[in-house]
Amino acid sequence: MRIITGKYKGRHFDIPRSFKARPTTDFAKENIFNVLTGYIDFEGATALDLFSGTGSISLELTSRGCAQVFSVEADRDHHRFILECLQKLSNPPVTALRGDVFRFIKSCKMQFDFIFADPPYALKELPTIPSLIFEKNLLKPEGVFVFEHGKDQDFSTHPNFVEHRSYGSVNFSIFQPLHQG
Repeated sequence: MRIITGKYKGRHFDIPRSFKARPTTDFAKENIFNVLTGYIDFEGATALDLFSGTGSISLELTSRGCAQVFSVEADRDHHRFILECLQKLSNPPVTALRGDVFRFIKSCKMQFDFIFADPPYALKELPTIPSLIFEKNLLKPEGVFVFEHGKDQDFSTHPNFVEHRSYGSVNFSIFQPLHQG
Protein backbone atom coordinates (compact mmCIF):
# COMPACT_ATOMS: atom_id res chain seq x y z
CA MET A 1 0.00 0.00 0.00
CA ARG A 2 1.43 3.38 -0.94
CA ILE A 3 0.54 7.04 -0.63
CA ILE A 4 0.03 8.47 -4.13
CA THR A 5 0.70 12.18 -3.68
CA GLY A 6 1.10 15.04 -1.25
CA LYS A 7 3.23 15.48 1.84
CA TYR A 8 3.85 11.74 2.27
CA LYS A 9 4.02 10.84 -1.45
CA GLY A 10 5.66 7.48 -2.12
CA ARG A 11 5.53 6.18 1.45
CA HIS A 12 4.87 2.42 1.52
CA PHE A 13 3.21 0.34 4.21
CA ASP A 14 3.25 -3.45 4.22
CA ILE A 15 -0.17 -4.89 4.97
CA PRO A 16 -0.05 -8.08 7.07
CA ARG A 17 -0.96 -11.15 5.01
CA SER A 18 -3.51 -12.18 7.64
CA PHE A 19 -5.73 -9.17 6.86
CA LYS A 20 -9.20 -9.77 5.53
CA ALA A 21 -9.40 -6.18 4.27
CA ARG A 22 -9.49 -5.54 0.54
CA PRO A 23 -7.64 -2.23 0.20
CA THR A 24 -8.59 0.02 -2.68
CA THR A 25 -6.00 -0.69 -5.38
CA ASP A 26 -3.39 2.00 -6.00
CA PHE A 27 -4.65 2.22 -9.60
CA ALA A 28 -8.27 2.82 -8.54
CA LYS A 29 -7.23 5.17 -5.72
CA GLU A 30 -5.07 7.28 -8.02
CA ASN A 31 -7.82 7.52 -10.63
CA ILE A 32 -10.64 8.42 -8.23
CA PHE A 33 -8.49 11.08 -6.57
CA ASN A 34 -7.73 12.53 -10.03
CA VAL A 35 -11.50 12.78 -10.62
CA LEU A 36 -12.01 14.33 -7.18
CA THR A 37 -9.67 17.24 -7.89
CA GLY A 38 -12.54 18.61 -9.99
CA TYR A 39 -14.88 18.43 -7.00
CA ILE A 40 -12.90 19.38 -3.92
CA ASP A 41 -9.72 20.99 -2.64
CA PHE A 42 -8.47 18.70 0.12
CA GLU A 43 -6.22 21.39 1.62
CA GLY A 44 -7.73 22.27 5.00
CA ALA A 45 -10.75 19.97 4.52
CA THR A 46 -12.39 17.83 7.18
CA ALA A 47 -12.79 14.22 6.05
CA LEU A 48 -14.40 10.98 7.21
CA ASP A 49 -13.16 7.54 6.14
CA LEU A 50 -15.75 4.85 6.91
CA PHE A 51 -14.84 1.15 6.91
CA SER A 52 -11.19 2.28 6.89
CA GLY A 53 -9.71 -1.20 6.57
CA THR A 54 -5.97 -0.62 6.15
CA GLY A 55 -6.25 3.17 6.51
CA SER A 56 -5.07 3.71 2.94
CA ILE A 57 -7.65 6.42 2.20
CA SER A 58 -7.12 8.19 5.55
CA LEU A 59 -3.37 8.30 4.91
CA GLU A 60 -3.94 9.63 1.39
CA LEU A 61 -6.31 12.32 2.69
CA THR A 62 -3.88 13.56 5.33
CA SER A 63 -1.05 13.53 2.80
CA ARG A 64 -3.16 15.75 0.53
CA GLY A 65 -3.56 18.36 3.25
CA CYS A 66 -6.80 17.59 5.08
CA ALA A 67 -6.89 19.50 8.36
CA GLN A 68 -8.70 16.67 10.11
CA VAL A 69 -9.50 13.08 9.14
CA PHE A 70 -11.69 10.69 11.12
CA SER A 71 -11.07 7.03 10.36
CA VAL A 72 -13.69 4.51 11.53
CA GLU A 73 -12.86 0.79 11.55
CA ALA A 74 -14.45 -2.01 13.59
CA ASP A 75 -11.77 -4.71 13.26
CA ARG A 76 -9.26 -4.63 16.14
CA ASP A 77 -6.24 -5.72 14.07
CA HIS A 78 -7.00 -3.31 11.24
CA HIS A 79 -7.45 -0.46 13.73
CA ARG A 80 -4.10 -1.30 15.34
CA PHE A 81 -2.43 -1.32 11.91
CA ILE A 82 -3.88 2.15 11.14
CA LEU A 83 -2.49 3.46 14.44
CA GLU A 84 0.95 2.00 13.60
CA CYS A 85 0.91 3.68 10.18
CA LEU A 86 -0.03 7.01 11.76
CA GLN A 87 2.88 6.71 14.21
CA LYS A 88 5.27 6.15 11.29
CA LEU A 89 4.05 9.45 9.83
CA SER A 90 4.64 11.26 13.16
CA ASN A 91 0.96 11.32 14.10
CA PRO A 92 -0.75 13.42 11.42
CA PRO A 93 -4.22 14.96 12.08
CA VAL A 94 -6.07 11.63 11.85
CA THR A 95 -8.37 10.39 14.60
CA ALA A 96 -8.55 6.60 14.27
CA LEU A 97 -11.73 5.34 15.91
CA ARG A 98 -12.44 1.68 16.53
CA GLY A 99 -16.14 0.99 16.32
CA ASP A 100 -19.24 0.19 14.34
CA VAL A 101 -19.72 2.51 11.35
CA PHE A 102 -23.52 2.48 11.63
CA ARG A 103 -23.39 3.49 15.30
CA PHE A 104 -20.92 6.22 14.41
CA ILE A 105 -23.17 7.56 11.62
CA LYS A 106 -26.22 7.59 13.92
CA SER A 107 -24.43 9.47 16.72
CA CYS A 108 -22.18 11.79 14.71
CA LYS A 109 -22.97 15.50 15.10
CA MET A 110 -20.25 16.80 12.75
CA GLN A 111 -20.38 17.70 9.08
CA PHE A 112 -17.58 16.89 6.67
CA ASP A 113 -16.21 18.31 3.43
CA PHE A 114 -15.45 14.80 2.21
CA ILE A 115 -16.67 11.31 3.13
CA PHE A 116 -15.29 8.06 1.74
CA ALA A 117 -16.90 4.69 2.47
CA ASP A 118 -15.54 1.32 1.40
CA PRO A 119 -17.70 -1.31 3.12
CA PRO A 120 -17.28 -5.05 2.56
CA TYR A 121 -19.05 -5.68 -0.76
CA ALA A 122 -21.12 -8.48 0.80
CA LEU A 123 -22.41 -6.29 3.66
CA LYS A 124 -26.20 -6.66 3.69
CA GLU A 125 -26.72 -3.02 4.77
CA LEU A 126 -24.48 -1.72 1.94
CA PRO A 127 -27.37 -0.33 -0.19
CA THR A 128 -28.60 1.81 2.74
CA ILE A 129 -25.34 3.69 3.33
CA PRO A 130 -25.76 6.59 0.85
CA SER A 131 -29.21 7.42 2.22
CA LEU A 132 -27.93 7.23 5.82
CA ILE A 133 -25.17 9.73 5.05
CA PHE A 134 -27.73 12.25 3.75
CA GLU A 135 -30.44 11.52 6.35
CA LYS A 136 -27.92 12.24 9.11
CA ASN A 137 -26.75 15.40 7.27
CA LEU A 138 -23.07 14.45 7.52
CA LEU A 139 -21.94 16.40 4.44
CA LYS A 140 -21.39 20.15 4.32
CA PRO A 141 -23.40 21.92 1.56
CA GLU A 142 -20.49 21.71 -0.94
CA GLY A 143 -19.29 18.34 0.34
CA VAL A 144 -18.56 15.19 -1.61
CA PHE A 145 -19.32 11.57 -0.69
CA VAL A 146 -17.49 8.76 -2.51
CA PHE A 147 -18.88 5.25 -2.10
CA GLU A 148 -16.86 2.23 -3.19
CA HIS A 149 -18.95 -0.81 -4.07
CA GLY A 150 -19.14 -3.91 -6.23
CA LYS A 151 -20.30 -3.96 -9.84
CA ASP A 152 -23.72 -5.34 -8.87
CA GLN A 153 -24.82 -2.13 -7.14
CA ASP A 154 -26.28 0.80 -9.05
CA PHE A 155 -26.95 4.05 -7.22
CA SER A 156 -27.73 6.19 -10.27
CA THR A 157 -31.35 6.71 -9.16
CA HIS A 158 -30.38 8.05 -5.72
CA PRO A 159 -31.38 11.74 -5.52
CA ASN A 160 -27.84 12.79 -4.47
CA PHE A 161 -26.02 10.71 -7.11
CA VAL A 162 -23.64 12.71 -9.33
CA GLU A 163 -21.58 10.17 -11.27
CA HIS A 164 -20.18 6.64 -11.38
CA ARG A 165 -16.60 5.62 -12.11
CA SER A 166 -15.26 2.12 -12.64
CA TYR A 167 -11.62 0.99 -12.54
CA GLY A 168 -11.31 -2.73 -13.12
CA SER A 169 -13.48 -4.45 -10.50
CA VAL A 170 -13.60 -1.31 -8.34
CA ASN A 171 -16.69 0.90 -8.64
CA PHE A 172 -17.19 4.35 -7.15
CA SER A 173 -20.40 6.32 -6.93
CA ILE A 174 -20.04 10.03 -6.20
CA PHE A 175 -22.75 11.93 -4.34
CA GLN A 176 -23.31 15.53 -3.30
CA PRO A 177 -25.99 17.35 -1.30
CA LEU A 178 -28.93 18.69 -3.29
CA HIS A 179 -28.80 22.43 -3.82
CA GLN A 180 -31.95 24.43 -3.31
CA GLY A 181 -32.61 27.17 -5.77
